[in-house]
Amino acid sequence: MRLYGGTTRLGFAGVVAALSLAGVTGCATKNYVRNQTAPIIDQTNQLEDRAAANNRRIHEVDEQAQAGIKQAQSAADTASLNAQNASKAATDADSEANLAVHRADTLDSVVKGLDNYQQVGDVSVTFGFDKSLLTKEDRAKLDDFASKLDKSKSYLLEVTGGTDSTGSKEYNYALSQRRADAVVQYLASKYAIPPHRFYLIGIGKDKEVAPNTTAEGRRENRRVEVQLLSNVGAETAAQSGLQAKN
Repeated sequence: MRLYGGTTRLGFAGVVAALSLAGVTGCATKNYVRNQTAPIIDQTNQLEDRAAANNRRIHEVDEQAQAGIKQAQSAADTASLNAQNASKAATDADSEANLAVHRADTLDSVVKGLDNYQQVGDVSVTFGFDKSLLTKEDRAKLDDFASKLDKSKSYLLEVTGGTDSTGSKEYNYALSQRRADAVVQYLASKYAIPPHRFYLIGIGKDKEVAPNTTAEGRRENRRVEVQLLSNVGAETAAQSGLQAKN
């Protein structure tokens, strides 16, 4: 019985030792797993935080971009509207000026009403083929001519547009008018000359100043002539009145 009892105590101790070893082994396994997975979990959490931060930044940048686009579009719309208004105002001003300019089809219709006027100055500018735009040289000539206007208190400007013989009669009439208009608009806008002082005439190819048989002659015919006409009678009367007062 003692031997059996000893054997029993030995068996029981073995069981306890085995269970203890199993418990230690289990704890060691859990700790190992925990130590291995903890960094992975932390890294995953960090990646999620970064992804969330990136999403917030992307959203903020998108909102800022949309706001910038709206602001730029609004500024562009405003600029476009201002440009349209300015263009309309300029067009209206040109239209009003052209309506006030005296227009005639022939020189005779102008001269008949200008008996008291005498020519005291003139200038002529030429244009390229089928062109009605003033060149830098043309503008310089007109500027020099306009400097004489201050000395004439009572004057008219007879503006005559011409063309060479190329093209139809109707087309050349219209072209000569456009050329004369270009001169009138330049002088009127730069030197504030009232429209009623202009007598604008488009004669087309009816009156040539040089033979159209040569290139040089055709170039001279593609011109606009401006004559400064002074009212001699009015100036004489004004001088007589001033002398009488003295």
